[in-house]
Amino acid sequence: RLVQGLWPPAPKAVTPVEILQSEMRGEYAQWMAGQRGLAPGTVSHRCCEAGRLLDWLGERATREELATLTHLDVDGYLKYRAAAVGRRSLKDVTTKIRSFLRWLYMTERTSRDLSSTVIAPMLYAFESIPSALRSGDVEKILAATRQDCTQKGIRDYAILMLISKYGIRSGEIATLRLDDVDWRKEVIRIRHSKTGAISYLPLLPEVGEAVLKYLQDSRPKTSFREIFIRACAPYRPFRCGSSLYRLVRHRLEAANVITTGKRGPHAFRHARAVSMLRAMVSVKDIGDLLGHRAADSTLVYLKLATEDLRAVALEIPTGVKA
Repeated sequence: RLVQGLWPPAPKAVTPVEILQSEMRGEYAQWMAGQRGLAPGTVSHRCCEAGRLLDWLGERATREELATLTHLDVDGYLKYRAAAVGRRSLKDVTTKIRSFLRWLYMTERTSRDLSSTVIAPMLYAFESIPSALRSGDVEKILAATRQDCTQKGIRDYAILMLISKYGIRSGEIATLRLDDVDWRKEVIRIRHSKTGAISYLPLLPEVGEAVLKYLQDSRPKTSFREIFIRACAPYRPFRCGSSLYRLVRHRLEAANVITTGKRGPHAFRHARAVSMLRAMVSVKDIGDLLGHRAADSTLVYLKLATEDLRAVALEIPTGVKA
C-alpha cells in the first residue's frame, strides 16, 4: 500500500454492518460512474458524503432498517451536518444526499423516494463578500516561503507564485503538466477546471524562475508528468486541488498572517482579482485570466474594491426630519 500511495491504509470492514456499508458504497460508486458518467472526483465526493450518512445511522444502516428510513431521519442528519459547515457548504451536502437517497430508492433499499424531502438552504446571488488577502500579506507570505530552502519550501514557493500572480485555481495547479510550459516561447498553458477552457498566458520571469528552480533542485525523480509532486514518498502528484489547502494554510501560519476569511488557495485568487481591479484592469480581462465563463462570476469581486466604491458613495443626508 505504501508503494501504491495508499497510506495510511483504509480500515478494513469487520462487522456485518461495516461490510454491508462498504459494499453499498462500492455499488453506489459503480452506478455513478457507469450509469451517470460522473467524473471520478464527483464520484469520490458523493461516496464520502454517503459514507458519512451511513456512519451517522450506525446500526440502522442495514437493508431492513433502511427500508424504514423517514424524512425525520434525513432532517436529523442535515441538522448534524449543519452544525459543522456553513450554508453554502450545506447546500452542497444536500445535493449529494439527494443523489444517494435517489439511488437507495432506485435499488429498492428504501420504501419511498426521500430525495424530494431534502430542503437546501436558500442562497442569494452576491449575498456574501469574498475574502481576500491584503497585498502586503501576500508579499509577506511569499517572502517567508522563499526563505525556506528545503525541498518543500522550494516547491511551495513555486506554487504560491503561480497562484498569486495568475490567480489560478488549486485544481489547475495540481493538474499542471511539464508540457504545459513552453520555455522557448515563455508561455504557460492553463486548463481551467470549471469551464474546461484553455488559456495561454505569458510566463512571468519571476514565476518561471521559481518553477525552474523547483524542477532543477527540488522535484523528486519520477515518471509522472505533473509538475508538482509530493515531497515525501510515495512520490505522486497531488490527488486534487483540495490537497493544496493544508499547504497554503501552513504557509500563512508560518508567515504569521492572520485572516478571518479564507485561508486556502482561493484567498490568493481573490487577492489577485482585487489587485487587478485597483490597477484599472477591465472586468472582461480579469474574467479571462481567472477562467470565468460568465461576467457575473467576476463582478462579485467589485465588492472588494472598497476604495473605488467609497469614491462614488452618496453622502448621508443630514438635517432631514422623519
